[in-house]
Amino acid sequence: MSKGNLLHGADYLARGARMLTHPALRTFVVVPLVVNVLIFASLWGLAFNWLGEVVDGWMAAMPEWLGFLEWLLWPLLIALFALITGYLFTAVALLIASPFNSLLAEKAEELTTGQPVAGLEGLGQALLSVPRGMWREVQKLLYYLPMALLVLILTFIPPISALSPVLWFLLGAWMMSLQFIDYPMDNHQLSFARVREAARSRRLSSLGFGGLVAICAGIPVLNFFVVPAAVVGATLLWCEELRP
Repeated sequence: MSKGNLLHGADYLARGARMLTHPALRTFVVVPLVVNVLIFASLWGLAFNWLGEVVDGWMAAMPEWLGFLEWLLWPLLIALFALITGYLFTAVALLIASPFNSLLAEKAEELTTGQPVAGLEGLGQALLSVPRGMWREVQKLLYYLPMALLVLILTFIPPISALSPVLWFLLGAWMMSLQFIDYPMDNHQLSFARVREAARSRRLSSLGFGGLVAICAGIPVLNFFVVPAAVVGATLLWCEELRP
């Protein structure tokens, strides 16, 4: 059986982004997006104030002739901060928008297939499903940690360590695909074990999709839109390649 296609998998994210303007999906995109923008605009403001104080402290402790380093420190710190907060944003955005993401996946599947999904039927039921969703997040974490530990160990073993950036990226791509494919499959009451099995059945498509999501999650501003686009993209992947 074919294991899918990397480029075709990546295209699901682009298709998901194009579907976000559909009137039937708009509410489930706009509400969590506004909440996330408000939260992270506040966090970015506080973080940059703190970062400014840290840099000022470093520069005050340095000799005057090293003052030029400030122009080097800021771009490096901003780039590092953007990368870290990009992935942190995705994790927090998923928690905040979890009920909306389940409903977004449900409505996207109904638009794609023309068939009703016996899903959560409203925000109230979606909110009640949060504890079950949190347990699924724990399952994902327990699945991720052993693999992350293995890659971390390999990072310190030459010459394998030279491949560690690639291994980290592949692991991130795989986990991103599982994270978002879980939404439409959870709406069908399918276990996380079934999610992993489905993603493995079309491994290249899943990695292509998850890889592009991982890249976009680390880009400031774009990461505000990657979560809903990825939910819809994963739903398209489920409908077209993974569903029995």
